[in-house]
Amino acid sequence: MSVKVVVGAQWGDEGKGKYVDILAQNSDYIVRFSGGNNAGHTIVVDGVKFALHLIPSGILHTDKTCMIGNGVVVDPSVLLKEISTLKDRGITTDHLLISDRAHVIMPYHILLDKLQEDFRGTASIGTTKRGIGPCYADKIERSGLRMCDLLHKDILASKVQENLRLKNRIIQKIYGASPLNPDEIIEEYWDYANSLKPIIQDTNFMIYQALDSGKKILFEGAQATFLDLDFGTYPYVTSSNPISGGVCTGGGVPPTHVKEIIGVLKAYSTRVGSGPFPTEQDNEIGDSIRTLGHEYGTTTGRPRRCGWLDMVMINFACKVNGLTSLAINHMDTLGKIPKIKLCVAYNMNGIVTNRFPASFQTLSQVTPIYEEFDGWDLEASVDSFDKLPPSAQKYLERVETLCGVPVKYIGIGKERHHTILR
Repeated sequence: MSVKVVVGAQWGDEGKGKYVDILAQNSDYIVRFSGGNNAGHTIVVDGVKFALHLIPSGILHTDKTCMIGNGVVVDPSVLLKEISTLKDRGITTDHLLISDRAHVIMPYHILLDKLQEDFRGTASIGTTKRGIGPCYADKIERSGLRMCDLLHKDILASKVQENLRLKNRIIQKIYGASPLNPDEIIEEYWDYANSLKPIIQDTNFMIYQALDSGKKILFEGAQATFLDLDFGTYPYVTSSNPISGGVCTGGGVPPTHVKEIIGVLKAYSTRVGSGPFPTEQDNEIGDSIRTLGHEYGTTTGRPRRCGWLDMVMINFACKVNGLTSLAINHMDTLGKIPKIKLCVAYNMNGIVTNRFPASFQTLSQVTPIYEEFDGWDLEASVDSFDKLPPSAQKYLERVETLCGVPVKYIGIGKERHHTILR
């Protein structure tokens, strides 16, 4: 029995999809356990790029079983489009299953997400406006629809009608927008249900069977540690728990079964949307990193904010996730910067600290303390740690020392084979 978990150690977009794709080769099941289609995982194979949003990143391995777990919120129209797009490119999804406990994103979730963000104005959180937050809110409020509800038209109709009694009042009276038609939604989602019915299954039972039979299961996180609802830079976070602990509630696996937790990060830092970013470089350096790393959102296309790697953050991520190893991407990108800085601590009101604060106001006021490194030239043909330039080795070893977790995977390009296993 082997359970591995892949999570993001920063604000997302670290390249988790690449490592899920690599590790899927030696796994029997690949399970996505959190988030929705606000996530974007990119895989590059032989120069061909695949952008995934809901479907697990192990989907290219057709001899594996891929699952969308109960902790994911699913927009059926997006999922069906993603399935269709893959099939058009010759990729089968016959090995894909969806948990019957996964919650469903409805049209009123998407509309309310947009209305709420617009209403916040300059205080907006920076959501993708895809209905993720409102869907999770209904889940917590116990008024949500789950995949199992889609399979029974009377239950679907009853829940849609009941929800719209309140939602339409909010849409009209609070935001002054036009109400939604329940009958149209019921028919639309009943069509989705008929298309998805064959793959809506009790995936949790299947996972327990797999555990009992000694199968290898890989759990894929979406978003990342500092977008976690509890431990991220609240309120500029997502609406779920993408940390490793979320695998227990979002995938249904007992914590005693998890043996390896891999934290993926970039050799620098990026984030999309609003919120504090202590090491951000809103200058030529940040522009250079963005250009060299092609830092634009997989899901939204938005340019990412860029800055130096923050080891106060990474150290916190290592502890809250219980990371057993690190996978560091974009070492090739960072090395092109002549002088590289690494944040090793914060100056917080005159006090040097390695503590990551809960308050985003406090985080916004810290001053990073940096160490400086020389850049490096890195060829994609490098296949071992010992062959890396000395300055790159020094940088990685300093990262290990500061967080106490070994760097096991080193990304030096987009392709699968552009990865050094240490």
